[in-house]
Amino acid sequence: QVQLVESGGGLVQTGGSLGLSCSASGRTFVYLAMAWFRQAPGKEREFVARIRWRGGDTSYADSVKGRFTISRDYAKNTVYLQMNNLEPEDTAVYYCNANLGGAAEMWGKGTQVTVSS
Repeated sequence: QVQLVESGGGLVQTGGSLGLSCSASGRTFVYLAMAWFRQAPGKEREFVARIRWRGGDTSYADSVKGRFTISRDYAKNTVYLQMNNLEPEDTAVYYCNANLGGAAEMWGKGTQVTVSS
């Protein structure tokens, strides 16, 4: 079964860094864009960052600008999220999203990021 697989979550102290990665298992897709979303306990899923697959244009939520960096490896069909200067408010399950065009998209199952104070 084809799916997006995230990796790299974990536990880190305030001010620390973590890197997430996401790629599709099973086959190679042509993406329009890939993005990261997150969902904290009791809250709705929210946008974190997006990168257009061709061109590499990026956008970020205001809450992570200057601290998080999204990037992609075109050859590996993999998207990354480098998270620096992490805060307890960044604690959430982080989900990878792939926009395949139109209404077609895929989601990963998520990876937990916990920032201790």
